[in-house]
Amino acid sequence: MNKSCDLVINNALIATMVDENPSFIEKGSLAVAGGKIVYVGKQANCQFTAQKTINANNLWLLPGFIDCHTHLVHAGNRSNEFDLRLQGMSYEEISSQGGGIKNTVNATRNATEEELLASAIKRAKRLLEEGVTCIEIKSGYGLDLETECKMLRVAKTIEQHLPIKIVTTYLGAHAVPPEFVNEPDKYIDLVCNKVIPLVAEENLACAVDVFCESIGFSPSQCERVYIAAQQHNLRIKAHVEQLSDLKGAVLACQFGADSVDHLEYLNPADVPTIAKHQATAVIIPGAYYYLNEKQKPPISALRQHKVPIAIASDLNPGTSPIASLLTSANMASVLFGLTPYESLRGITYHAAQALNIPSKGSLAIGMDADFSLWEINHPADLIHSINYHRPVQTWVSGQYV
Repeated sequence: MNKSCDLVINNALIATMVDENPSFIEKGSLAVAGGKIVYVGKQANCQFTAQKTINANNLWLLPGFIDCHTHLVHAGNRSNEFDLRLQGMSYEEISSQGGGIKNTVNATRNATEEELLASAIKRAKRLLEEGVTCIEIKSGYGLDLETECKMLRVAKTIEQHLPIKIVTTYLGAHAVPPEFVNEPDKYIDLVCNKVIPLVAEENLACAVDVFCESIGFSPSQCERVYIAAQQHNLRIKAHVEQLSDLKGAVLACQFGADSVDHLEYLNPADVPTIAKHQATAVIIPGAYYYLNEKQKPPISALRQHKVPIAIASDLNPGTSPIASLLTSANMASVLFGLTPYESLRGITYHAAQALNIPSKGSLAIGMDADFSLWEINHPADLIHSINYHRPVQTWVSGQYV
């Protein structure tokens, strides 16, 4: 006797993204009940009868994409810095002259919540249009209690306007604010003793992030942030080894980080530590591209030690103004040598690991019903080309978008 469900999609080519090596289901079916996947497999074996049945007509069915590292909520514009970098000025030099993150901080502090929300929705829509169903959004452009909380509230509010899942991260330790320019340790006092407790109390974020770098914060300062995060049951993420090797990835992993992000200057000898602590490596090819970097993440070592590799857009106003996760996935293959299948897993299965949301990122029984149908010859088409494809249909939690 057939079981009842809400939705069945038949006659699909299904890329579940569960397996480490490419594995696809031909003449497949997927069934949904209560926002969860209750069957995925051969259509001939599907024993569900649905309120709504869709014939996929041999289109490809893929999990919803996950952008696991963005700075999507911000105000201002930094295209002038793009011109300066083209003239040879480094990211560090621009930052030392009041540009970079500090430029965006001034604009974001002066923006209202309504203004931030309106611009954030536009950016989130661009991602949603190409099959992204979950976005991580960091604060970090306020660098004070009021604006950081304002950014996190705006990020969470996006869910009320778009059919998309938002995961929020507090990135107070992004840069030293002007009020503490000569007293970074006092700013870390503020982050640890005032902002993190409030963020946790008001449930504004589920994780804390840091920028462990010479133009950001020292390992010892980051360690203080991690201790405060743990005391308030917030998970840990980290911007590390982007511009130099401060052993930030090793430190973050020792505190149980879900992910370590960027990693251009990660020493291959430190990769076993990441593997041991089961952290996900998040690579950011967009920032590498925009900053015209030459040092690449140690992909071979990450593969050798079976460290999950996720890919993110790092959508931000300065060093990665890219509102396209598929473009970032293409860059990961072209610039860093990931196979198309590795790049697809990087924006699905492994991206979910980076955010510690095991109910997303693949098509399997019990998973959230986030997926899209694509009119393509093969999933690799999505990585090979830029701006060729948009999903024919997308569902989030089993609801048609």
